[in-house]
Amino acid sequence: MNLPMWIWLATIGGFCLVLAFDFYLVARNPHEPGFKECVGWVSFYVGLAVVFGIGLLVLSGPAHGGEFFAGWITEYSLSVDNLFVFLLIMSRFQVPRQYRQKVLLIGIILALVLRGAFIAAGAEAITRFDWLFYIFGAFLIYTAWKLIGHEEEEAEFSENVALRTIRKVLPTTDTYQGARVTVRHLGRRMVTPMLIVMVAIGTTDLLFALDSIPAIFGLTKEPYLVFTANAFALMGLRQLFFLIGGLLDRLVYLSKGLSVVLAFIGVKLILEALHHDGVSWAPEVPILVSLGVIVGTLAITTVLSLMKSSRDTKAEAAGSENGKPEQAGEDEPAGEPSHGR
Repeated sequence: MNLPMWIWLATIGGFCLVLAFDFYLVARNPHEPGFKECVGWVSFYVGLAVVFGIGLLVLSGPAHGGEFFAGWITEYSLSVDNLFVFLLIMSRFQVPRQYRQKVLLIGIILALVLRGAFIAAGAEAITRFDWLFYIFGAFLIYTAWKLIGHEEEEAEFSENVALRTIRKVLPTTDTYQGARVTVRHLGRRMVTPMLIVMVAIGTTDLLFALDSIPAIFGLTKEPYLVFTANAFALMGLRQLFFLIGGLLDRLVYLSKGLSVVLAFIGVKLILEALHHDGVSWAPEVPILVSLGVIVGTLAITTVLSLMKSSRDTKAEAAGSENGKPEQAGEDEPAGEPSHGR
């Protein structure tokens, strides 16, 4: 795709306008969004991505349109898995519930800027060094192997280098000051934990990009598609956080499904690199096959997760029923019911 600069500028400008409007709404009325509000915003962002993808299908052909949809679905799915860590960060820093929207939005904007730089560097490196595809492929397979054996790897959150540096360099208050990121105290300008948690969200997402960016480069080599797929996946993440916060614990097989997707893309990268290097038996995997594997794997993973969660819930309920103490008789009055559980 040889795109003129004005298309890049128009696309980035469009993303900036949407995010600016989103930020205005959050800043004007800090609150924890309800279910209907989250559904509306997630539907809006998903709709934007679908319309954009359809536009690519019409204007640029099915190949680029299919690559965008495959990349967007993959990035969105990986982002859902990342929400586990975002929940931990919010709990770790005890962010007030009414300000969590702002924290997530600023963190996502920071992540988008950092990912943009990462994508630009990756695209430039790939054009110069074809052998990087072998490294990307091997790294994705290794990541998939780690995910298959992962057991509560998000159980603890450890601060990264950027976060530790900010804590050391900038004086920080002990408590939140509303939604403010800086405050003047005793004549000294200090940052609040609000800034720290925003940096935590943004920089932690960049660490996630170490596997998601190679994954999408395994589906498309077009920097424009890589960037737009990432942008659309990140933009609706704030509302998705609140929408499926209670559902995350039920997606018990999500990591396993993502491991299959990453392993598939890793093998695809290596096969296509071999094909381009003249190895006759190595095939090129069509984008429709990739899209089918990704969507099918994630759909099966979700269904199996919800089925297992439902079975576990019923088993727990049955166990509670069987373990109930006997009703108190007339000679043994029952205590007052507890309302503090």
